Amino acid sequence: MADCDVAIVGAGPAGLLLACVLAQHGTSVRVLERGQGRDDRSRAIGIHPPGLAALRAAGIEDAFRAEALTLSGGTVTSRGLVLAELDFAAGSEVLTLPQARTHALLQGRLAELAPDAVRTGVTVHEVIPEGGAARALVARDDREGEICARVVVVADGVHSGIRDRLRVPWHRKPGRADYTMLDVVDAPPDDRARLHLEPDGVVESFPLPGRGRRWVIRERAPAQRTAASFARTVLARTGFDIGDTGDAEPQLFRAGQHSAGRLVHGAVVLLGDAAHEISPIGGQGMNLAWIAACRLAVALTERSDRDAALSAYERVSLRAAAVAQRRARFNMAMGAPMARVPRSSRDAAIRLLARGASGRRMLGAMTMSGL
Repeated sequence: MADCDVAIVGAGPAGLLLACVLAQHGTSVRVLERGQGRDDRSRAIGIHPPGLAALRAAGIEDAFRAEALTLSGGTVTSRGLVLAELDFAAGSEVLTLPQARTHALLQGRLAELAPDAVRTGVTVHEVIPEGGAARALVARDDREGEICARVVVVADGVHSGIRDRLRVPWHRKPGRADYTMLDVVDAPPDDRARLHLEPDGVVESFPLPGRGRRWVIRERAPAQRTAASFARTVLARTGFDIGDTGDAEPQLFRAGQHSAGRLVHGAVVLLGDAAHEISPIGGQGMNLAWIAACRLAVALTERSDRDAALSAYERVSLRAAAVAQRRARFNMAMGAPMARVPRSSRDAAIRLLARGASGRRMLGAMTMSGL
């Protein structure tokens, strides 16, 4: 007998949102999370229109909007010259909120819907498909056991051990770069995202609620920076003084791109970063995971032909990931360090693309439309 309808491995944004949507449909869920402490890092901050629709499906849109900052648009500059001014239309806004708060809102919502759904301190060693169900072999407090479910969803991140044990291919995709980010707490009021396409590499900045601002710089090579060296680099590239960094520490990360060879393995399904990795800048990975989670929730509540529904989930999600990865690869290429001649051609192309219908398409790509 199954312990629950759906067991979800990983209590990150993807696993929690899926659990909320399923619980609202009366599906019994259990979320198995290895960690026990709270992660206060801000990490992903951008919520695009499809991501906001996912939060609406989870029943927390209003709570999210009450804390988030709504951006008015984005500005692209190069050597102090404005290349593009893109304004978000009503219904197509991008919002920002530190991931720790988004995570807390999802946890709170799931606690309302299914108070006993989340089990922390649980390590899932292996997931075994068995006919029309699956078994998760788990350990908690040095005790081993298993949990049976109609479906086990694997949402344990980019370095998923379960994906590896299922021998699912993990294909590297084009698009790779190193970045460092730093959050400044007290920044001048501004509700626009700003991209500085500079000769030594892009500098991006995104406003946060409460007069905060996230700065991201592209590195020529991986380097562990201090807050002071980070601020000096921003100033040298853009002429902007980011102000008092307090005790904030820069975080180095690599934007890589991968995709699983398949997402459905019998009654085991991959979701989120365990299924595909894209550049995380702007919250793209989290939003893509939420889009897929809503699609998966529909498949898992399908009563007539679940296998066909899961096959459709796999096909559409892999296609959406491929589109998102192509867009991310283009964005990374546009922000790479460039010599004068290719940089001039790039700047002219951006000015042209920002006009009229092509500008609307550019804005749609920036806000993850069509995924």
